[in-house]
Amino acid sequence: MRSTVNLHVNGEPVQAEIEHRQLLVDFLRDDLGLTGTHTGCDTSQCGACVVHVDDVAVKSCSVLAVQMNDCNVTTIEGLATDALHPVQQAFTDEHGLQCGFCTPGMIMTTVDILKRHPDGLDAATARKELEGNLCRCTGYENIVKAVMTAAGSHDHV
Repeated sequence: MRSTVNLHVNGEPVQAEIEHRQLLVDFLRDDLGLTGTHTGCDTSQCGACVVHVDDVAVKSCSVLAVQMNDCNVTTIEGLATDALHPVQQAFTDEHGLQCGFCTPGMIMTTVDILKRHPDGLDAATARKELEGNLCRCTGYENIVKAVMTAAGSHDHV
């Protein structure tokens, strides 16, 4: 069964006819060609698929694309326009990535964390907040450094 969905993706209006069972991550990657959002585990455990839906971090492998009707979806591709977003810059500066597979989800999660902690963030809270995102390469030290660096520039996020 198919339905028409109307939404905004990275600020652009999108209308598409999609299968009812199609996951948001598959719609973004396969139908829209936005491959920065990754499918890592297919079980909503790894966080590589995190996007923002109406400014809230969501694991796009755990929601259906038809649920996004009239929503605003932001992917890693839509996070910055002319230059790197401050969180992307912090991950670059602090070497918070290696293979890069988990990085888009980590960055999208970090933006959400900083929005929810406008009065500051400590490393313990950053670690706790990142528990839904898995990385097999970095050991998290540089990721936490990147989150803390981004938190220092939070007024620009």
